Amino acid sequence: MSDKVSLGKLATGVPGLDILLGGGLNEFSFNLITGAPGCGKTTLAHQIMFSLAAPDCRALFFTVLGEPPLKMLRYQQQYSFFDMEKVGTVIRYVNLAADLRAGDYSGVLERITREVEDFAPSLVFVDSFRSVIQTGKPGIEGMNDLQFFVQELGTRMTSWMATTFLIGEYQHSEVEANPITTVADGMVSMSQLHDHNAVVRKIRVVKMRGQAHMSGSHTFRISDDGLQVFPRLLPPLAADRIPGVPVDREPRRIPTGAAGLDDMLHGGLPQGHSLLAVGPTGCGKTILGSSFLRAGVELGEKGVMLCFEKGTARLRNAEFAELVQSGNVSVVESRLIDLTVEEFEHELLATIERTGARRVVIDSLSEFSLYLAPECRRDLREGVFRILSSLAKRGVSALVTAGLEDGATDMNHARADMAYLTDAIVAMRYAEVDGVVKRFISVVKVRGSSHSSDVREYRITDSGIEIEPIPAMVNGVLYGRVDSVTSGK
Repeated sequence: MSDKVSLGKLATGVPGLDILLGGGLNEFSFNLITGAPGCGKTTLAHQIMFSLAAPDCRALFFTVLGEPPLKMLRYQQQYSFFDMEKVGTVIRYVNLAADLRAGDYSGVLERITREVEDFAPSLVFVDSFRSVIQTGKPGIEGMNDLQFFVQELGTRMTSWMATTFLIGEYQHSEVEANPITTVADGMVSMSQLHDHNAVVRKIRVVKMRGQAHMSGSHTFRISDDGLQVFPRLLPPLAADRIPGVPVDREPRRIPTGAAGLDDMLHGGLPQGHSLLAVGPTGCGKTILGSSFLRAGVELGEKGVMLCFEKGTARLRNAEFAELVQSGNVSVVESRLIDLTVEEFEHELLATIERTGARRVVIDSLSEFSLYLAPECRRDLREGVFRILSSLAKRGVSALVTAGLEDGATDMNHARADMAYLTDAIVAMRYAEVDGVVKRFISVVKVRGSSHSSDVREYRITDSGIEIEPIPAMVNGVLYGRVDSVTSGK
């Protein structure tokens, strides 16, 4: 017999989770949801249940906690996924607390069997399964009883054509030593990491039989809508990297909003490229970002500003505020200080999809890390790489700013941990000339394109950044020219 069995997939209704699972849950599978108290196991189970429950897919939820189901429902009703009309019709709650007090697995198994045969559910949940285990007999006899109970429960659920979920408060080491792991078809581990004053929740698919799932730990957050998972996932390959697809050797050039800079870039920034503007405080990086978005609006392109420390009210002049109020520029910002890069990435890409934006400004990487939970700051470089890759895949052009120490005087303007991530680098800095502080700008690199190697003086005016059309002269000497930098990598 050569025909393969095709496994049906169930969409969980939890944003991002199906990506980790490899397309969804296997129908009729036996699954384990584990984690320490307070990490969101019961909420995850309810979100899946309310998403799938329907007249042709009824759900049975067994509670074995000391508290009655009514108390649990009082809190679960606060989430937007909760639908009271489903309770009692397509969702039934059964309390096993009295059956557990007898300490006999066979009695619990028979009660579950009676309820399943009576209600004929497609989904069965047991919360918390650890409470079932703790009521068993001690020693080897109790372990044998438990193993028989788990295997028998799994066999019966499969014969009843039900997808089963056992929720338990296990630590990782406890799960590996538990006989339930040999029976489970799928296993999802949830945790919350406390680092300094921040808490970051993580989810990991430990096991998922019959399908390729994403490994590693991924961030999730619980909001009024329930759980949302943020997979650490790179976008698919761009078309120009697929074999057989022609490469655009001459991408369209777009204006940066500073005419002199366009000249130094030999026609503007290539469409879909990312540019890093780096320099000390007060050199005009944010103003350059504003001009970049304004230039896009003048061409009919919407933009997005991802900002941090400054806040919308203090960001820009009246002209930029008008761009925001008119809807041509959207601002993504947060006042939380324990977020993850994945959450910022999700919000940014969702805004781009909603508005059709073609330009993005991230201002700035220096403040970005201040808004991340300490545990996530180590992943900043990886996160920025994913963000820029996603923007490049969409053909969105980006300008990213980053600060340098005010005392930096050498020609190494790029941050070693971030510079290689962007396609182009523009360095901005100060210099004292004849007792006057002046500003200078240079193009350090542009991938795949020639560019000017001049160091030019610029001024910040009410109109933005104005760059001198000729290389800057300091005491009759061409200031800071770097003849070795003539083309990008």
